[in-house]
Amino acid sequence: MLVEPLIDQMRQLDCPGFEEVYLELQANPSVADLSPDERLGLMLNREIIRRRNKRCESKIRKAKLRQEQAVYEDVDCRTPRGLDRTMFLRLGSNQWIRDHIPLIITGMTGTGKTYVACALGQKACRDNLSVVYHRCHRLFESLAIARHDGTYQKLFKTLTRANLLILDDFGPETLTAEARRDLLEIIEDRNGSGSTLITSQLPVDDWHEVIGSPTLADAILDRIAHVALRIKLTGPSRRRPETPHEDLT
Repeated sequence: MLVEPLIDQMRQLDCPGFEEVYLELQANPSVADLSPDERLGLMLNREIIRRRNKRCESKIRKAKLRQEQAVYEDVDCRTPRGLDRTMFLRLGSNQWIRDHIPLIITGMTGTGKTYVACALGQKACRDNLSVVYHRCHRLFESLAIARHDGTYQKLFKTLTRANLLILDDFGPETLTAEARRDLLEIIEDRNGSGSTLITSQLPVDDWHEVIGSPTLADAILDRIAHVALRIKLTGPSRRRPETPHEDLT
């Protein structure tokens, strides 16, 4: 069979992985001893890897992580800063996301909250889980605008349907009445169906004051803080040149 018709059929099937391996095999006489099954296996493996990478890139793009360069394997667990290596390895399995368990990361500015959160988000994308990232104050502004321009339900669905929702930099300003209601609805709709990761400079004990309403604060914290895994990052700011992997917040 002629080479060009075969390549054309592979392109019609949208299988560039097949095409790559096929052309490599054609150009390499040393593979003449490979069986048909071995050749087909190489082609299938390349195409599976290509599709997996493409799917991962799409999920990372849709997640809109603040730090897309954050990589789970690059997170520094050696320097003492409250990040337990054993716990972090367990988080890397993403079972907490599949079990719909919340995660709270607290610490002063510069200790690495955003980087760690984005690294966990990127790892979730690589494991074929859907992720959505938002800075808290900008999210509440977007929800207020969406409520008036008719896009509220669409935005709300993206927040509640993701496997992992990252709410970055919660506080320190007191929430408006509208923001309090939005946060409760988001947390309530995600309860038992998705995992929520919240980062904050403030300790959880101060969140009542930030939420601003004792009744709503109790309802929100009951669904998040009382059942969440927690990481409290400590130490000096890591925004220094000698920390090449982490541009941290």
